[in-house]
Amino acid sequence: MPLKRELEVKVSKTEVVAAALPIQEHWLPLSNLDLLLPPVDVGIFFCYRKTKELSFETMVGALKKSLAQCLIAYYAFSGQLVTNTSGEPELLCNNRGVDFVEAFGDAELMDLDLYNPDETVEGKLVPERKHGVLAVQATQLKCGGMVVSCTFAHQVADAYSANMFVVSWAEITQSRPISQPPSFRRSLLLPRRPTAYHLSVDSMYATISAFASPEDQEPAAEDDKRTALSRIYYVKADQIDKIQALANDEKCFGKRNRRTKLEGFSAFLWKMIVSGKVSAGDGYCKLGIVVDGRKRLIDGEESQEKLIASYFGNVLSIPYGEKKIKELKEKSLSWVADEVHSFLKSALSKEHFLGLIDWVEERRPHPALSRIYAARATEEEPAVVVSSGLHFPVRKIDFGWGTPLFGSYHFPWGGKSGYVMPMPSPKGNGDWIIYMHLLEEQLKMIETNAAHVFIPLSSDYIYSCT
Repeated sequence: MPLKRELEVKVSKTEVVAAALPIQEHWLPLSNLDLLLPPVDVGIFFCYRKTKELSFETMVGALKKSLAQCLIAYYAFSGQLVTNTSGEPELLCNNRGVDFVEAFGDAELMDLDLYNPDETVEGKLVPERKHGVLAVQATQLKCGGMVVSCTFAHQVADAYSANMFVVSWAEITQSRPISQPPSFRRSLLLPRRPTAYHLSVDSMYATISAFASPEDQEPAAEDDKRTALSRIYYVKADQIDKIQALANDEKCFGKRNRRTKLEGFSAFLWKMIVSGKVSAGDGYCKLGIVVDGRKRLIDGEESQEKLIASYFGNVLSIPYGEKKIKELKEKSLSWVADEVHSFLKSALSKEHFLGLIDWVEERRPHPALSRIYAARATEEEPAVVVSSGLHFPVRKIDFGWGTPLFGSYHFPWGGKSGYVMPMPSPKGNGDWIIYMHLLEEQLKMIETNAAHVFIPLSSDYIYSCT
């Protein structure tokens, strides 16, 4: 059941945790792909049940000690983001350290309303990043349970990199060696000489000055902020299978050409966010999907596989499609899934990512951004981005007191478009956890027209995970 009163979290201690060994101060430039990210922060949190063997103080002490060890390898997270002489962000690796917050929440884990993270997670269980690149918080709950969370600068790391970090941190806490040390080899993402790119990149990205009107550059009005809400749902495995089957309806695909679960889910979501519109007219709805370029850059070169697999930073692209709302409402799910596949495949190649790097190089130092991120999304013409968190390693984040009962990203990203992230359930049974940050009207449409698919997260579901 949802918490019947507002959750209060009181900070008891804040200190800075630096790398356990000295780090020679140096500059680490951001890659061209890092420069495509706006200055937004990403949160991630894990919920643990009470353990009889260890006190909160003991667990926090272990977290701090292992964090100091982990920052030796992940030294970028111990630095600072500064602006260089060209006006671009750059990493100063000076071992400034990570702000580590200890807090107490006046609720039991089973009473947390995680379906509504705006009230329980935002600014309470996930810390605000104030000075460094990364902030960490450990919150003790009334039941003796604990929430461990991080907030990091997206310009420095994508979700893949954050996943590597938290897995490494957990491994060190258990006195195990890091299974995948990070690589900061920026030479892997250097532009070519001469530069070259496909014209499709121009349709996905633009310099900020090219599309930002003066009102776009102003902070969002308070009324606008309130209309975007975060929610967490779960979707059962059989529903995901049904959606994929409908996305492949009446098609004779080979195994390699079938629409994936993510494509089917994205198509279903595309239809749902416009499902309640009575008169769509000639309005359009945009859908984007975040693509991780690491596997694309390998392109069969085994010598590059290990280097790229451990690369720490952003290796992302956001292709998107735009369709009339009327079409999305009337056409079959398989038709919409075909449209998803069509725009998605434009970014599924090594050449696309090399071209994207070159595209940024030609425009530096002018900042650029994904067009869908900066879209003037409205209730009449919505836009939403889907980012797959299906490799989220929630079942691996064991710091020595058991696997999490629950874990999720938290990313109310502040863009005009919505954001949706599917992640694996801690149950490991094929269910998905879905984090959504959408306009209130869109959430109402989803809950009205797809209540059998998107089930609000509850403590009953969380406690059934183990």
